[in-house]
Amino acid sequence: MNRHSPSTSALYQVAVRALCEFTAKQGDLDLRFTPSATALEGINGHQAVAMRRGPGYESEINLDGVCENLHLRGRADGFDPQCARLEEIKTYRGDLEAMPANRRHLHWAQAKVYGALLCRTRKLAELGVALIYYDVDTQLETMLVERHSAAALEEFLVDQCRRFAAWAAQELAHRSARDAALSELKFPHAQFRSGQRELSEAVYKATLAGRCLLAQAPTGIGKTVGTLFPMLKAWPSRSLDKVFFLTAKTPGRALALQAIRTISEAQNTTPLRVLELVARDKACEHPDKACHGESCPLARGFYDRLPQAREAALAASTLNKAALRQVALSHEVCPYHLGQELVRWADLVVGDYNHFFDLNALLHGLTLTDGWRVGLLVDEAHNLVDRARAMYSAELRLSELESLLARKPARQLRPSLTRLANSWDALAQAQTSAFAVHDELPAVLLNALQNFASAMGDHLLAQHEARTEPDPALLRFYFDVLHFLRLHESFGEHSMMDLSLQHDAANEPGGADSVWCLRNVVPAPFLKPRLKACVASTLFSATLQPTGYYRDLLGLPDDSLDIDVESPFAGGQLQVRLATDISTRWQERERSIAPIVDLIAAQFEQAPGNYLVFASSFDYLQKIADRLSLAQPQLPQWTQARAMNEPAREQFLDRFRTDGKGIGFAVLGGAFAEGIDLPGRRLIGAFVATLGMPQWNPVNEEFRRRMATGFGEDRGHDYTYLFPGLQKVVQAAGRVIRTSDDRGVVWLIDERYRRLKVRNLLPSWWRIDT
Repeated sequence: MNRHSPSTSALYQVAVRALCEFTAKQGDLDLRFTPSATALEGINGHQAVAMRRGPGYESEINLDGVCENLHLRGRADGFDPQCARLEEIKTYRGDLEAMPANRRHLHWAQAKVYGALLCRTRKLAELGVALIYYDVDTQLETMLVERHSAAALEEFLVDQCRRFAAWAAQELAHRSARDAALSELKFPHAQFRSGQRELSEAVYKATLAGRCLLAQAPTGIGKTVGTLFPMLKAWPSRSLDKVFFLTAKTPGRALALQAIRTISEAQNTTPLRVLELVARDKACEHPDKACHGESCPLARGFYDRLPQAREAALAASTLNKAALRQVALSHEVCPYHLGQELVRWADLVVGDYNHFFDLNALLHGLTLTDGWRVGLLVDEAHNLVDRARAMYSAELRLSELESLLARKPARQLRPSLTRLANSWDALAQAQTSAFAVHDELPAVLLNALQNFASAMGDHLLAQHEARTEPDPALLRFYFDVLHFLRLHESFGEHSMMDLSLQHDAANEPGGADSVWCLRNVVPAPFLKPRLKACVASTLFSATLQPTGYYRDLLGLPDDSLDIDVESPFAGGQLQVRLATDISTRWQERERSIAPIVDLIAAQFEQAPGNYLVFASSFDYLQKIADRLSLAQPQLPQWTQARAMNEPAREQFLDRFRTDGKGIGFAVLGGAFAEGIDLPGRRLIGAFVATLGMPQWNPVNEEFRRRMATGFGEDRGHDYTYLFPGLQKVVQAAGRVIRTSDDRGVVWLIDERYRRLKVRNLLPSWWRIDT
């Protein structure tokens, strides 16, 4: 058979870029920072090069072809027919000579593969292959050209494909076995829990239909297995390449990995490759070393040892943090970057929200560049609103800039840093209020930020050439500036710009610090294209009401589905009592402490056991705890502290013993208000001493005004205050009833629980004692 013609057997689909990264990467891992163009600058650079060419110039040429057992696809940047030259355009800034040789080697490989495919398509006998390096600062281009015969380019292409062919054959066999096993997948338990079948059927049907599903399902029905199983079952029918399971917190990843293990162990065989992604700071073996071969031994020769490490890693079915670290260290490569490389070959990736939704998200970027068909599961999706807002927001502090100036930075940086500080300080001095919203970033400050970014880029290049490491604080401030500038490129009605003046103790004019914030208000414009990139997605949680709030803020597709799974719990399992004679409003808090303490003591006397008390702030919490300690010194109690580490959190939870009696105090919306499991007698009740609403302040009021403009006056208040507050209340109360055998009580303490509108937002299965 001619290798250019498709065979009757399955071909392995691979992007040209992915092929070359597999075959042509070599040498050290080198993450010494060298300034690069932003995505927008890259697009503009490509357009600028194209506009300089003749009228017959072709841009973005889609190419594909078959070689060995591969179906290659990709898009060449440009072709100039007048001189028969294919162009691969790379944007950059700084000194081109500082570019590592292994990166240039990769660029040539991509260009030659595109050249071979173009020669096939256009039946060319020879071709000029050019690397065009476009400097986004000077707008100058450097052209490196090689002339090749079509036969030579074809030979290069075949060589690259043969290097990949054995791996592709292995991958095709793995995918065939995987899809066959998933087609026969059986539910891992003897029967579904109440409500779990309804959830699973909804996820399965939504996945088959290629839709987005918003699924509210009560705690305790097994949502993790109930969503993973149906998406895995539907995988072969939808020809998925990957499934991403995203969580808000570390415990969610552990639950997902356990659920996958449960599903796999219930089958005779399920050849599913599972990868856990963790943050760099939690995976780095040498945090005291820089990430390049001259400093870190695990970066030295990384790409030379990668093939053996990759093969060993994929021999294991599940690569959690510990397993991945073991494989990486046995091959002397970095665990974090091995995990990043293995994303291409894993089937199911378990990670944090930011791995897919962040501006620089690895999973989203690879989904687009490699054309993956992805199924997405988002756990505890009620958290995504706040997490997404944080991802698409940026902050810059004048005090950090002044601290850098005080340390006498390098001479070439001082003018740009001084100019930035002076323009910033002048704007702060001119502001008469502590908080002010700006329609746009003042031009003088924008220019100063861009000037600093350019000067810092030159400085980093000089340090790179001198083999010296940058000042960590300076580099951190630089990254903050780049993030701010990048978000500024997409600034619009979904965000707000403000300057806050934070006064010193003497309340001097101008303040001790000033903070520029670019705050995201509505994450939908950022999230919508990411959700659209998936074949199917399910966002699930115990608290996703009202659905309109999440549809509007998360940017769900217009044809998205929603389901509210009926609770398996009976109303008699949970006594919900209202203490509406107590106000927890800010002005009433001091007066509320004594009656709240009396209520806690009376409930404990009536039914001794373990209880949790939730309050809206650490200060309020501590005052209630202190008063209870004075009134009931014999009653055991323990209190959440600020910034508790993992061992401290475990110690807090360990106090909730089955045979124990006492009161735990925790802040609403914190580490103990969701995602913890204290079944049976470990927790028999909770007190929620707040409506949970965010505090009134100028920032939240501006949020309310913008929500009102976008979604209507009533929704402005509800979207900013009421819905987020009651979401936290329901999550906290959900700690009490975890299984069908649990019994407990929840006290909701605030006079506003009298309102019908508020009570209608509480779970329908609750029977509220009024």
